[in-house]
Amino acid sequence: QVQLVESGGGLVQAGGSLRLSCTISGRTFSSYGLGWFRQAPGKEREFVATINWSAGTTHYADSVKGRFFISRENFRNTVYLQMSNLKPEDTAVYYCAASRIAGVRNARDYNYWGQGTQVTVSS
Repeated sequence: QVQLVESGGGLVQAGGSLRLSCTISGRTFSSYGLGWFRQAPGKEREFVATINWSAGTTHYADSVKGRFFISRENFRNTVYLQMSNLKPEDTAVYYCAASRIAGVRNARDYNYWGQGTQVTVSS
């Protein structure tokens, strides 16, 4: 089993920044992907960003490209999502997830999920 624990959510004004963290524990794989997804009330869960844990390659949703940055610290078993120039439409519960396949954007390809952390952006 893989356990994921997110932190760093909160309330921020539009234009502000937040950094989310996701700490991974338990069984891991030699090559896998870590992703961030979000879900706003009444909407489906959507892909935000993903990173290949070993190679470090990244992919972003168009809606966050240029504003969000995903990174990882292997020795801390932690992945981060640095969010800048936040907009009210970024308000959602943000989830960290792990997949045996790196680089995928479909939530169904992710096997393990954290509990989520709320991000609220006020206008």
